[in-house]
Amino acid sequence: MKITNIKGTVELANGTKMPYLGLGVFQTPNSKIKKALHWALDAGYRHVDTASFYENEDGLGEAIKTHPMPRKEIFITSKVWNTDQGYDSTINAFNQSLRKLQTDYLDLYLIHWPVKGKYKETWRALETLYDEGRIKAIGVSNFMQHHLEDLMQSAKIKPMVNQMEFHPKLVQQPLLDFCKTNHIQYEAWSPLMQGKIFGIDLLKELAEKYNKSVAQLVLRWDLQKGVVTIPKSVHKDRIESNADIFDFEISDEDMARIDSLDRDERLGPHPDNI
Repeated sequence: MKITNIKGTVELANGTKMPYLGLGVFQTPNSKIKKALHWALDAGYRHVDTASFYENEDGLGEAIKTHPMPRKEIFITSKVWNTDQGYDSTINAFNQSLRKLQTDYLDLYLIHWPVKGKYKETWRALETLYDEGRIKAIGVSNFMQHHLEDLMQSAKIKPMVNQMEFHPKLVQQPLLDFCKTNHIQYEAWSPLMQGKIFGIDLLKELAEKYNKSVAQLVLRWDLQKGVVTIPKSVHKDRIESNADIFDFEISDEDMARIDSLDRDERLGPHPDNI
């Protein structure tokens, strides 16, 4: 990943340009999403990540509509929820997401979790929507290596993105390497561990060394690991601060020290238990 500035992108396997820094909106209520998105767009963000499960696609759609930035300049991701998986129900869920988001296409659509016995039919629906030009890129979320290998046995199109829980306590380097080898872009959800990173002494020490906040350090670590990151906030100062990560570089030695914090520690459920 070539890291330049807040508007920088990574190129997915099909050539689609995906901004490597985005705004996550998990648990962001419709009442707060408009201000959060507008602050992010004004700060230079060009990527927003939602899901039908978040129940804020309608608020996000209104927020996008009321900002002067053209739709084509905003990279929008959404996801199909577990209870909507299956071929026909995925198509229906996608259409509902488009209606709520007030757009006629998505930049990226993901399978939210690998629901056993359903994710292959769900993927077939994503392939159809992609072939129809209604999605620019398709991918998955929370897929372990064995899920990816199983899916790719029958898939016509390989997943272009895998969005995973990723932070210093959960690195999953073998999965990261597998995705890189197969040209599947890794993406982090909960990169700041829902605030738990702020209590880690090593991160506080390194943040002081680089004259940055702990959040800025970890988000920069994400990018240097080649991982797209989507920190969530509804506060203007934090949204702006999270983007102030392009004027420093973490050394290889310190990258390895952050990697050493890995404890296979999850905040969310294990994908095998869905």
